[in-house]
Amino acid sequence: MPKSKRNRPVTLSKTKKKGREHKENIVNSIREAIEKNDSVYVFTFENMRNLKFKEFREKLKSSCRFFLGSNKVMQVALGRSVADELRPGLHKISKLVRGDSGLCFTNLPKEEVQRLFNEYEEYDFARTGTLATEKVELKEGPLDQFTHEMEPFLRKQNMPVRLNKGVIELLSDCVVCEEGQPLSPESARILRLLGIKMATFRLHLTCRWSSEEFEVYQEGLEDSDVESS
Repeated sequence: MPKSKRNRPVTLSKTKKKGREHKENIVNSIREAIEKNDSVYVFTFENMRNLKFKEFREKLKSSCRFFLGSNKVMQVALGRSVADELRPGLHKISKLVRGDSGLCFTNLPKEEVQRLFNEYEEYDFARTGTLATEKVELKEGPLDQFTHEMEPFLRKQNMPVRLNKGVIELLSDCVVCEEGQPLSPESARILRLLGIKMATFRLHLTCRWSSEEFEVYQEGLEDSDVESS
């Protein structure tokens, strides 16, 4: 007997999509930050870790304001052309807000900002698809770093293991990952169990705008990229 359409479950915990009002709030917040700060930086990031970034932002909350989100919304706030930019020259950095980018507004000296970004890096466990930074191989024999309760889990990760008198034993050499190759879900889980961190969360400054100058920091980004993009 076919199921009645009247008996379909209804989810009561639906979340509203971020709409026009949310975007307008971001635009207004960015424009407010422009008025209150001397410099605007575009930065990119690799191996983003939300918790680590939150800690970095919290550390600098008294001197810097950060924005991450839709590149188009950030571009609109800055101005995408001379005609709609809030302050002269801002459209130049707007054109470099692309890919994994964010904005930083501050009154700190540029040397201090460069130092903070250049020195910052946090190591973390790599996720599936990340390229391995080294070869990791486990040799045949007892795996004393794991308790016997881990044996079923390790077997599910395609590791040739067995229990031998309460000790997990590797039946043959096992290559967890090869340098330069993407990590499989199983490899990523095993590396986490081994405590091996292969991902480095870094922030890279792309460019800086102030009322006095516009600077591009990353190699390969020329003035022509700004003018023609």
